[in-house]
Amino acid sequence: MTAPNAIPMLRLRNSLTRRVEEFAPLDASNVRLYLCGPTVYDRAHLGNARNVILFDLLFRLLRHDYGVDAVTYVRNFTDIDDKIIARAADTGREVEDITAETTQWYLDDMAALGTLEPTHMPRATDYIEQMVEMIEGLIASGHAYVADGHVLFSVGSFDGYGTLSGRTVDDMIAGARVEVASYKRDPMDFVLWKPSSEEEPGWETSLGYGRPGWHIECSAMAKALLGTSFDIHGGGNDLLFPHHENERAQSCCADPDGDFARYWLHNEMLLVEGRKMSKSLGNFFTVRDLLDRGVPGEVIRFVFLSTHYSKPMDWTEAKALEAEGTLRKWRAMAGDGGTVDDAVLSALRDDLNAPGAIAELHRLAKAGDGAGLKASAGLLGLLEDAMGDWIDGGNDEVVEAVLAARIAARADRDWARADALRDALVAAGVVVTDGLGRGWEAGPGFDPSKLEGLL
Repeated sequence: MTAPNAIPMLRLRNSLTRRVEEFAPLDASNVRLYLCGPTVYDRAHLGNARNVILFDLLFRLLRHDYGVDAVTYVRNFTDIDDKIIARAADTGREVEDITAETTQWYLDDMAALGTLEPTHMPRATDYIEQMVEMIEGLIASGHAYVADGHVLFSVGSFDGYGTLSGRTVDDMIAGARVEVASYKRDPMDFVLWKPSSEEEPGWETSLGYGRPGWHIECSAMAKALLGTSFDIHGGGNDLLFPHHENERAQSCCADPDGDFARYWLHNEMLLVEGRKMSKSLGNFFTVRDLLDRGVPGEVIRFVFLSTHYSKPMDWTEAKALEAEGTLRKWRAMAGDGGTVDDAVLSALRDDLNAPGAIAELHRLAKAGDGAGLKASAGLLGLLEDAMGDWIDGGNDEVVEAVLAARIAARADRDWARADALRDALVAAGVVVTDGLGRGWEAGPGFDPSKLEGLL
């Protein structure tokens, strides 16, 4: 194991041990991480973005500490799944057309949030051969069996099952609430390979004509791209069981000399205005819904980073407005040529404490260190030039014209006119910063289009 003393200590909350631990990579010249990506059949909802932003932050920090070329980040696409097949049947479209379209949607939406592209973005259908090979090995070693055309993993064959999620097998059975297939030897056994009908997508293999189960996909792709032992695996805590528990079990049994993932990182879930996001509550929306409503991707990212990943995050309109106002102020003062502030780095190295890092950015802004602010914010994916298109400098002339008209109205003692222009400025999110009424800055909810037609 390589862990040079020159590299600062990073502490991470390891789901496997339930402790915040010092991170020591297997190989400091090739730090490896894997994030479970989307099943591509529809738009990514807002909650899907949280672990992407979390791992993007981790990716950026590791690249800063170990070197840009020393980090390998894999995020997959599940492009064969029962939900995709059902969507194809409902719409009459080809599976490949749906997955190609929704994959591009996902890439566009995540890019709008300022996330870097991972090193590798494998698609499950490109790794069928590796999945079959892994399944064949599990059958040969007695960890899997064939029943009624299916291949199933034998949970009882792995003593460590339940270690990651912290559940006993009895608890898992009680909480499953699913009908147990008659061909299973044990209720907790899970599908590695399933038969396909003539109308369904499938591959002709030694296992029969069929398609993979969900869990085997990530195990095969992680092994192919990162090896039998790698550093960090993650996703939302909804994947902890059964997906990640099953991944770990089959991978450890397929390659008993490997560790699979040594650190597991899971983020908590998303709330909207204090309630669980749900279509029935009318508070369910996608990343694209927000972007199309005019919420900048940088604002969405800022709100996500304002809550530590280990805590539930509550998306609110008030937080979005506050984030927009903060980012406008910071962009107005940001300068080039600075270096990342040590206090910002210390916060991020302490279990990716993004809220703590943002507090340090506020300190830099208050001190007037525009160059340090921009460099430090860049480590969080904020204030980058490519993300600043939502700031329209052409609005300055509109605001200043209304401010000048208000000053003129006050000079003419036209108080009704002056008050009306003041109220319009407030409604447009303009904050007047001096007693003369000339200085101003964009505040929360800044929308200069509301000033149109006043003059």
